[in-house]
Amino acid sequence: MAGKREENPAGSSNNLRGDVLRVLGVLKVATVEQIQQIAAPHLSYRHTGKPTSSKRKQARTASHTGALSDLRKHGLAENGGQLPGGDRLRNLTPMGLKAAARELGRPVGEMGNPARGAGRTGALHPMVVNDAVLALLRPKPDLSQLAGEPADVRAAAQAAVDAPDGLGTIASYATEVALPATGTWSNLGKGGAQADIVITSPEDGVPLLFVEIDNCYESAQVLAAKIDKYMRFCQRKVKDVDGTERPMWRTRWWVPDGRHSDQPHPPLLLVFNRIGPRNPGTVIAQLAELTQRHWKGTAYDGFHMYDGKLPIIVTGMKQLKEHGPAGAVFRRFGRPQNQTLLEAIGNPRREAADARQQAEYAARQREHQEELRRIAAEHRAEREARRPVCAGCGTRFTDERWKAIEPAGWDAPRETHPHLCDDCKQRAITAARQAEHSEHVHQEHDQAVPEQKTGGTWISRFRS
Repeated sequence: MAGKREENPAGSSNNLRGDVLRVLGVLKVATVEQIQQIAAPHLSYRHTGKPTSSKRKQARTASHTGALSDLRKHGLAENGGQLPGGDRLRNLTPMGLKAAARELGRPVGEMGNPARGAGRTGALHPMVVNDAVLALLRPKPDLSQLAGEPADVRAAAQAAVDAPDGLGTIASYATEVALPATGTWSNLGKGGAQADIVITSPEDGVPLLFVEIDNCYESAQVLAAKIDKYMRFCQRKVKDVDGTERPMWRTRWWVPDGRHSDQPHPPLLLVFNRIGPRNPGTVIAQLAELTQRHWKGTAYDGFHMYDGKLPIIVTGMKQLKEHGPAGAVFRRFGRPQNQTLLEAIGNPRREAADARQQAEYAARQREHQEELRRIAAEHRAEREARRPVCAGCGTRFTDERWKAIEPAGWDAPRETHPHLCDDCKQRAITAARQAEHSEHVHQEHDQAVPEQKTGGTWISRFRS
């Protein structure tokens, strides 16, 4: 125990240090409270009896603060500056990123670069990115860890558990992901984009989603240029390891194949955080017009096809925090109403049309099968009407008996008693055999008795 204490002076466990590595490996830079909210959300409902909010925060984050201290001792984590409110930022060192890659099960080359120096400018953008991750992830508290808490605290935790789920786990997220339009994944060229967040949560219906955060400082023209870069990356094709040419993004992420002639690019979610001077409503309207060639689908029989298009969805940070991905707070360019995230990135009208088509096909199949059953029933009825009746007992022939009496060609042996069923036929055969046997016995008896001659010749011999 003493050896473990010397190795980790703050007394942190392997699980706690692993939690910190996973969260910082994704977020790159974060406060201790953000790490705690993601890694151990139940702690947000603990220590409610502390007299001040600062003491409550200190108590909630104490274990992760200790883990960070031990990671810093091993050269895996470091302090990354301070926020204007006083919260200290933490990030990983290059060696810490390698350790985080092992925890997340990712190649080191996909981890990005350390976020050193992010806190020197206040880390405004990274903090908003972290807020978006939390709003999309919506970590659920473990109620079993809150058994001793007051009833109102447990009720608040229960409400969080009962609320709609978020997307995936922290391992489903990556931040500051380069999307090269030229060069390679490891040696980037010019003209590419950098996604603030990439989400891969196919089990939740989101195989791949790019997320861009805007703090309302940039114009619609600047954002349109960014979307051009996203489109350039999505359209880029390279040779995969098997020599097959395919979209570059498919060499890194798995997404189910789309329908033939309707395979859109991975969707892009724009989250507007209204802290800058620009009105997001005005910017969104201009941006939709400027990027129409990228997202507009082709009308087709009540729905649209989006082959080779980039689905663009927008929402506000306030709405995202309040409602999460299950809320109808997402607007896809080209659609008149808000939808949930899954509806916005999908094609509900196409799905509905496919469902109708499938239902119509199933109905036709049922009608066809019913017609076949009706015809078969008529054939069976006609056949039953033709089925022979036994002349002896009046029962209908079995299929085997019927088949046995049917003509089978000139050389086939003739069936005996074709007018009788099997039982009557057997009785007739038995009776015939008995009659034949009786007749045979009678004949034998007749042959065994000698013929008597008339006259008394043999008697006269004794007289002479």
